[in-house]
Amino acid sequence: MTAGLYAGCLLSGQHRDGLVISAMLQSPPNRGREVAAADDHSATRWQTLRQLLMGCEIAATAPNGKIALAKLPQIKPDVVTLDIEMPEMNGLETLLELRKQYPTLPVIMFSTLTERGAEATLEALANGASDYVTKPANVGSVTEAMQSVRRELVPKIKSLCPWYGESEHRTAPVVTRVAPLPTAVPATHPTHLARIDVVAIGVSTGGPNALMQVLPQIPKTFPAPIVIVQHMPPLFTKHLADRLNQLSTIEVVEGKQGDPLRAGTAYIAPGDWHMSIKKTGAQMQLDMTQTAAENSCRPAVDVLFRSVSQVYGSHALALVLTGMGHDGLRGAETVRKAGGRVLAQDQASSVVWGMPRAIVDAGLADQVLPLNSVAQQLCVACQRGRTLRQLEKAVS
Repeated sequence: MTAGLYAGCLLSGQHRDGLVISAMLQSPPNRGREVAAADDHSATRWQTLRQLLMGCEIAATAPNGKIALAKLPQIKPDVVTLDIEMPEMNGLETLLELRKQYPTLPVIMFSTLTERGAEATLEALANGASDYVTKPANVGSVTEAMQSVRRELVPKIKSLCPWYGESEHRTAPVVTRVAPLPTAVPATHPTHLARIDVVAIGVSTGGPNALMQVLPQIPKTFPAPIVIVQHMPPLFTKHLADRLNQLSTIEVVEGKQGDPLRAGTAYIAPGDWHMSIKKTGAQMQLDMTQTAAENSCRPAVDVLFRSVSQVYGSHALALVLTGMGHDGLRGAETVRKAGGRVLAQDQASSVVWGMPRAIVDAGLADQVLPLNSVAQQLCVACQRGRTLRQLEKAVS
């Protein structure tokens, strides 16, 4: 893969002097998408970006984060993409400085599929980055690598542009402390009386920060297991689980084949593996497969939700948090048909209101909740139908 393929900084905004590329993604009237790049390989920068971002206007380039920051006031960007690895001022340092002046500007990080890249990306997300794109590894050619990046990057730019995407222009909040829990939002469907024995969560864009707000508020005495699909590649999911485990009182782990489900434990699906639940005797266990991707995702939320509905029936609760696309919609339908409950995050607190919106538009949501109300509602739902003795036994 050539160095120019992963530009150090991409700026998408209102600048009109950039190089105009043939439109593949149609812009609204009088509104274009411009992209500028910063890296230390200027000879290949323009050619690479022109191919990578067809349909966008390339506004400017900068060789590092320091120069990119200096250009921001002139470019007035809508989306910024930063390479984590840059000279003089790296992506994390640039992000921290950028956030001081532009607290709500969407930022997409470029990262490598390595342990170091995973940890740096999660650090960036915790400090206000909206999303990330991974640089492809072990691909057959530069062309294939560029196509891979394009498939991942362009939809994310699109989703974070206020005139394009599935949500309003929002950025992931920086996680500093747990916010107080507000009053519960009334249900839009009749209250389910069945006891909840499992919570299944599906989340994508903005998910790490959302989980960093929800899981630390779940008490150690939580009486049900939590199973989570976060759209992330291998390595990243393990680092996410480790980080969440440090922040939470419940145990948070990356799921493994055959893991028995325990109350008060959250299991995150490993990258590139579908995660489902199967019943072996009286024991509920995790089952990992590498069958075909669904909704272009592996792990896929639909796979998890379907298995939850089959195994737990009316005793399942499905929660769809911030994310691009509609993964989880079909699975949520099966949960509702089995008598289970479905919750969705509201638009105001979502980074991208795509996945939750699909649930709401389909009329599947029992409740539509702000993010800082989610933990409270999960606790209320799982306590319903249990005696104090049953609650104590569930976590013993």
